Amino acid sequence: MSRSTGPPPDQWQPGQEVLARYTFQGNSREDLPFQKGDVLTIIKATRDPMWYHARRSDNKEGMIPANYVQKRSEVKLHAMPWFHGKIKREQAEELLQPREEGLFLVRESTNYPGDYTLCVAHKNSVEHYHIIYKLNKLTIDEEEYFDNLNELVEHYKNDADGLCTKLRKSVPKTKGGMEYTVDKRQFMDAGWSIKEKDLIKGETIGRGEFGDVRKGEFKGVPVAIKYLKDTDNAAQQFLAEASLMTSLKHRNLVQLIGVVLGQEIYIVTEFMAKGNLVDYLRTRGRSVITKRDLLNFASDTCEGMAYLETKSLVHRDLAARNVLISEDGVAKVSDFGLARRADSNQAGGKFPIKWTAPEALRENKFTNKSDMWSFGILIWEIYSFGRVPYPRIPLADVVMHVERGYRMEKPEGCPNEVYEVMRKAWDLDPARRPTFADVKVELEKLRAVAV
Repeated sequence: MSRSTGPPPDQWQPGQEVLARYTFQGNSREDLPFQKGDVLTIIKATRDPMWYHARRSDNKEGMIPANYVQKRSEVKLHAMPWFHGKIKREQAEELLQPREEGLFLVRESTNYPGDYTLCVAHKNSVEHYHIIYKLNKLTIDEEEYFDNLNELVEHYKNDADGLCTKLRKSVPKTKGGMEYTVDKRQFMDAGWSIKEKDLIKGETIGRGEFGDVRKGEFKGVPVAIKYLKDTDNAAQQFLAEASLMTSLKHRNLVQLIGVVLGQEIYIVTEFMAKGNLVDYLRTRGRSVITKRDLLNFASDTCEGMAYLETKSLVHRDLAARNVLISEDGVAKVSDFGLARRADSNQAGGKFPIKWTAPEALRENKFTNKSDMWSFGILIWEIYSFGRVPYPRIPLADVVMHVERGYRMEKPEGCPNEVYEVMRKAWDLDPARRPTFADVKVELEKLRAVAV
């Protein structure tokens, strides 16, 4: 192969991940051979725009031809302004006014939980079509099947195909924020789809909201594999988490390796050898974990959250159980299943009372400042070596005590400066809580002088 074959690609930056489209054997000692499907990291550009210096997942480095690989790009969610969530049949009919032909909206089915209903205005009345969720697909007539609601709506905009009329104009949702959907094909186009045959599946190492998590290998590299169990309407939520992860690259966030999109759907992430932080703290204890380790865990987590803050992303479920520890002791934030963009719909999901900010529990108001409240609880978990927060207060009474001014005491051995961070994070007024960027600076100063 010539070193100037094809047009030069877009300029890639150091740290950019690329996916091998073809196998490259290498032509010289300075070349880096790779297999189709390998994930490579760009180290730097060269004087020849068709060649880059890159690194394989086994840390070997060398030259790679740019036209053998493709950039991995972000998978974006698609807005569903016409989706109104849990509203009743009568409310839908009230919203479809005046009765313009083809005026429509989509709601959750009241008679068939997990399914949807398409409501369409036709000849001064409203037709309600049951959208069946079956084998991770959506259908109205069990002849045409769609991966998501966006596909279904676009199809019936182009062709009535058995409906009373084509979909012409939607009634947008005006309260509670917009819902989003994700297109499976985008993972392929953006370079995130990997083949199941390239995975070696191992033992179960945990259980998540959607199914089991197993240890495995992808092209010789240890990975964690999250399985989607067969539950109604879970595929879109599962893929929404993966889509969000395609936009995140930071040392203190668990990284997405790719997604398997077959009959079964898997999310494949980097493997964190030492498990979750709460179990790590409980099983090692004070005899193994040093004060410097504790500060590192807090600082690492804060750095990951500060990165999310710059992207206006709200985690909504920050706790020690959702922070994982790598082989070399680095803490990384994980479990983005409840994460949302700050301007998106905040409803939905089950939230742990002891970790969730009062305004989030009361009003579903989640922000980076509600994440900061949770971070305060997480630091308390770290310095109490994994104890459950509010140990002497019944769960039902926690919110009442907190709103009356109760705050947990400083854990034994916790520096005053760290406890002060907790106290600031637990201010009832979200506006008075610090940002993650502020706390990151404070923790970095403490880390610089820690013994």
